[in-house]
Amino acid sequence: MKDLKYEQKGSLSRLEAADQLMAIAAALRQGGDAELVLGPGRLSLRIPDELQSETEIEVGDGEIELEIEFKWPTAPARTAPSQAGAAAERAAKSRKSAPAKPGRSSTGTGGKNTKRAAGKAP
Repeated sequence: MKDLKYEQKGSLSRLEAADQLMAIAAALRQGGDAELVLGPGRLSLRIPDELQSETEIEVGDGEIELEIEFKWPTAPARTAPSQAGAAAERAAKSRKSAPAKPGRSSTGTGGKNTKRAAGKAP
């Protein structure tokens, strides 16, 4: 099921069709949060920098059909981390995964049975 579907059918003059395409082109050129005037209403869209496109032309039955389709995800695309940010992230991960240095426990009771040999289960 679609979250939203807008469909408009009707007859347009060549100039009205050009105006509609120019409004779509202006919204695409603006990108980001763009407003598109379609007929009596306005549609607000978030348009990313990269989109998928498909152009289809069909000729037959005495008609020419031209379809221009643009697709993009509704969620913003994740950007790749910068090289400096990626290096810092790798350094942080290596610090977390480094083995802890052996040390003395400050919570020991000092009794004979408080020390255990490494690798032996209690």
